[in-house]
Order: sequence, then structure tokens, then C-alpha cells
Amino acid sequence: RFIAKPCAINLGIQDSGPHRAQPNAILEKVFTSITKSPDGKRLEGLSKQLDWDVRKIQRWFRHRRNQDKPTTLTKFCESMWRFTFYLSIFFYGIRFLWTAPWFWDTRQCWYNYPFQPLTSRLYYYYILELAFYWSLMFSQFTDIKRKDFLIMFVHHLATIGLITFSYMNNMVRVGTLVLCLHDASDFLLEAAKLANYAKYQRLCDAFFMLFGVVFIVTRLGIYPFWILNTTLFESWELIGPYPSWWLFNGLLVTLQVLHVIWSYLIVRTAYKALVRGKVSKDDRSDVESSSEEEDAAPNGTKGVFGASSNGSNRVNGHVAGGQWTEE
Repeated sequence: RFIAKPCAINLGIQDSGPHRAQPNAILEKVFTSITKSPDGKRLEGLSKQLDWDVRKIQRWFRHRRNQDKPTTLTKFCESMWRFTFYLSIFFYGIRFLWTAPWFWDTRQCWYNYPFQPLTSRLYYYYILELAFYWSLMFSQFTDIKRKDFLIMFVHHLATIGLITFSYMNNMVRVGTLVLCLHDASDFLLEAAKLANYAKYQRLCDAFFMLFGVVFIVTRLGIYPFWILNTTLFESWELIGPYPSWWLFNGLLVTLQVLHVIWSYLIVRTAYKALVRGKVSKDDRSDVESSSEEEDAAPNGTKGVFGASSNGSNRVNGHVAGGQWTEE
């Protein structure tokens, strides 16, 4: 409210929503009581009843669905808040872990386990991360709705479960590695979205490509060969299996499955952008294209985050064009 909004206004982002639908009592009743996306048969009936062209009625329903969507300014403020947190917590984690022995030798995570001291810096790192993910768990029901809501819900549950479980079992050393690794790419995604909303297309594309590289390297490279290796094999060797070992590693493997899904979506979007020179409308887009804009859309190329027709291009989630997968 006091930082992100003034920044958005200075960048020329307007606090205006999509085009509002023309008031019509009959169509409004159908929209609120029957369906928000009428089929062909119902469209024909409404066309005869109102003496409107079917295309015009489709346009009305499209505008009506879009008019309650959040504005670009709202999305900018949400992304700026997340960018601020992710960037701050990432640098805090790097600064803290740089002098930690287990950052350079993962076997140190299990020496003398579970009798390992909990320092104040480690404690605050954990509490901040846990508080943030709990806030995401609750705010996802009121924030901008995404098509990957269910995947994000599973992700937040797994993350909160891992943070809580590892803290209760004093597995905080390996837990800090997991947290820092995940924060490494998140702030780049939010930076790409901020540039997207501000219509700095080249900067947006650069941030997104950098995000894709860091995401794949950390989630498909470092995470399985560094983190999962120590939790699955080094811990088994040094302290042996125990009941909670299975739950802990089960949650970590669940995260890896999500990493694979998101990496596929990111690579697919980047591939489409490179091959076609432009990207199609984001499958997770919050706002639909209006028919007028569809008819008048130019054939020129767009960047990786090609703007959606209402000016609020790929708005949340992780990839533009093909799919923005939010992690």
C-alpha cells in the first residue's frame, strides 16, 4: 500500500480493471444463476430473446467474467511483496549458511544427530520461512486465483509439513539447505513478473530466462543429487533408518515430483517462445481475451511474457505464453 503502489503508479501502471460489460438484466440473471459460460444452444436462445448477435452475447459474457478480475496494479503489489521477501530471505540464508560447515559438507548434517545446537540465527531463519508459507497457505484463498491452485496447495502443505517436521526432529541443518535452495529462483520469477506488469519486455524476458536456468539447475540438479542424496543415503549410512525417516523423505520426494512438473512447463514455454518467436496465451492466465482484441490482434511477435489482451499479461504463476507455473 505504501511502497508497492506508489512504485507501480510511477511506472505508469494504472489502477483500472478490464472493460465492464454492458448492463443487461437477462444476461446478468443467466450469468449469476445458471452459467458463466453458456453453450451454443443457450446462446442461440438468448440471441433470439434479445435480438442480439451470438458473437455479441459471447463478448458480453467474456467481459462479465473479466470485470471482477484483479487489476494489474493489484498483481504488481502482490508480486512486489513476494519479491521483497524472497530476495531478503535468500540473502539472509546465504549469509548464514556460508559459514556453516554443513553447507560445504552435507555429511555434517548427521554427525552427532540429534544432539545438535539450535542457534538463534538458525531459529529465526526457520520461523520466518514457516510464517511466510503459512501466510501463503491462507492467502491463496483470497489472492489472485490461478489454474494451478491444487498444485500450489499441495506444495504449501508439503513445505509446511517439512519445515515443521524437520524442526520438531531437529533436522534443521538439512532443512536450511532445502529452504535456501528453493529461495534461489523464486525472487527471479517475481522480478520477471514485475517487469512484465511495467511493460519492460526485454527485461522481463531476461529475468524469466535466468529464472528458468536457475530453477532447472537447482531443482533438477542440486536438489536430487545434493539434498536427496544426503537425506536418503548419507543419513541412512550415518544414523540408520527410523520411523520418521520415511515420512521426511516422502515429503522431500513429493517436492521433487512437483519440481519435475514445473520444469516441464517452463521448458515447454521457453521452447515455444524460441521456435515461434512468440508465445500463445498463458494456460494459467487469470483474465480472458476480449473478442474485439482477439479480432484485432497483430501478427507481430511478442516476448516470452507476451501481454494478454487486457493489458495484464501473464499474471501470476510461473511462465508466460505456454504456462507460468508458480511455484
